[in-house]
Amino acid sequence: MNKKLRLITAVAAFALSFAVKLIGVPWWVEMILFGATYLFIGYDVLWRAIRNILHGHVFDENFLMTIASLGAFVVGDFAESAAVMVFYQIGEYFQDYAVDKSRERISSLMDIRPDKAFVFENGSVREYQPEDVSVGAELVVKNGEKIPLDGVLLSDDAILDTAALTGESLPVNLKKGDSCLSGSINVGGVIHVRAEKEYYDSTVGKILDMVESASGKKAQPEKFITKFARYYTPIVVISAVLLAIIPPIFTGQWKEWIMRALTFLVVSCPCALVISVPLSFFGGIGGASGKGILIKGGSYLEQLKKVNTFVFDKTGTLTKGKFAVTEVFPAERRKEILVKAAAAESGSNHPIAKCITETARSEFDADFSDGYEIKEIAGKGIRAESKDSVILCGNKELMDGEGISVIGRDTVGSVVYVAENGKYLGCVVVEDELKSEAAEVISELKRQGVRTIMLTGDNEAAASAVAKKVGIDEYRSGLLPTDKVAEVERLIESKKEGDVIAFVGDGINDAPVLMRADVGVSMGGVGSDSAIEASDVVLMYDNLKALVEARKISVKTMRIVKQNIVFALAVKIIVLILSAFGITDMWGAVFADVGVCIIAILNAMRCMKTDRRS
Repeated sequence: MNKKLRLITAVAAFALSFAVKLIGVPWWVEMILFGATYLFIGYDVLWRAIRNILHGHVFDENFLMTIASLGAFVVGDFAESAAVMVFYQIGEYFQDYAVDKSRERISSLMDIRPDKAFVFENGSVREYQPEDVSVGAELVVKNGEKIPLDGVLLSDDAILDTAALTGESLPVNLKKGDSCLSGSINVGGVIHVRAEKEYYDSTVGKILDMVESASGKKAQPEKFITKFARYYTPIVVISAVLLAIIPPIFTGQWKEWIMRALTFLVVSCPCALVISVPLSFFGGIGGASGKGILIKGGSYLEQLKKVNTFVFDKTGTLTKGKFAVTEVFPAERRKEILVKAAAAESGSNHPIAKCITETARSEFDADFSDGYEIKEIAGKGIRAESKDSVILCGNKELMDGEGISVIGRDTVGSVVYVAENGKYLGCVVVEDELKSEAAEVISELKRQGVRTIMLTGDNEAAASAVAKKVGIDEYRSGLLPTDKVAEVERLIESKKEGDVIAFVGDGINDAPVLMRADVGVSMGGVGSDSAIEASDVVLMYDNLKALVEARKISVKTMRIVKQNIVFALAVKIIVLILSAFGITDMWGAVFADVGVCIIAILNAMRCMKTDRRS
């Protein structure tokens, strides 16, 4: 029998038993009717209490409910005894309902999980579990099926729906050799994909693992409640025992004081706190995931509200990371400079390198088949060597290091200097386009009193122009990856107590900084290994507005958590005092306990609703 049906049956049985009681029947009939109802609805609570005691975990809500309800039954208050269990189970049902609703929100993300993988082997297609497919396997993906593992497209072209991963509503057109993310849905014809990663290392596996383990990183209020319950429960049990023994020694009214003690136990049950606080964080994480914001745990959800300094990477975060060649200097040597630069940059995946290579290929149909030995110089550029040529392509620091004099350019774009065999040829100016929402988001953060800083490896002119356009408070330019880490560490060392520093990067080149910051946020980085591993928060939709939304969810969740803690404790204290003085009876205790629990749970469920103002 499922829990809902069992609860309905128990409520009906309790109502029937109570009606019989009102008619007037012998005490033993009441005992049988209410006793049967009690055992039917409460056997699982009794079993959990016994099992926990055997394992050394005595003082929990199951123990409190068991002692209080059995005590009431022993002294002859059969209806109150059954009522304790029935209404406690009603509270448990609301809890389960709330958790299930939150899980549904998170489960919408689980739709990216592939159910099976089809592998082309020895001329035929065999079905495997995605976890059992090896790197290098040739995957066959039909129309409407999910790509089970990250891979490379072997077919000439493909049309993929990546909405579940990126939030992009329009299908993505891919060509042979392009990367395919697991979890994407094939909306074209049959395609073949070579698996490049195992399932657990693929995008979908890492996302699911992150979401499923989110509950492990508890926020401070969750830790407080856990610690509170550890000390609170033994204290109230001892208080109830003293309440049942000491006053009757002087008054002789044993039954009255035992009932007061039992009522005290029912009231003392910390269900509202123990349930609602973790549920609030669970709901907040679930609500955020429904908006494409993956938060690794309650602690990071809590921290987002406290962030007072946001440090931004520039390329791919504040800008689109889509570059265009805007100038070649000197212009009369455009072809020579672009082709030489492209030959050196053709082996790099850097966005600027790709831009130069694609421009040279489209304008001059350039061929990069000449064999160059490529060496990347971190933070400076590329050195490409062949039998009769050495090409240097990079920033001014690279040229200075080689003793090559260059002609500087006063421009807002990124300047790539090109030299061959120790002789300066010229430079290529590449500019990145700002994200349309960047200025609006920075303005909103500043309105909230947040300090904004931009760190970039780009030149001073380009950094200054971007900072001015988006309204950034401070910026640092010309930084190597290690310099970015040093800047964040400097900010952390100089921060005041209670300050929280967050770094927002593209999740690809910024892994060290993401890990060093108090809160690491990766922008649109679901296709990279470092994005999910190094970040505390992943914004799956490549839109900065999700950052503001994440803060709103954090603020709302923490407000609801505070409301539930204050409300539950205040009501508990008041009713505990009333029960100790005999002003409220078992019925009042039951309704107070269950009522507070249900109200707190319903309030916690508001954390899941992120579409409306609350």
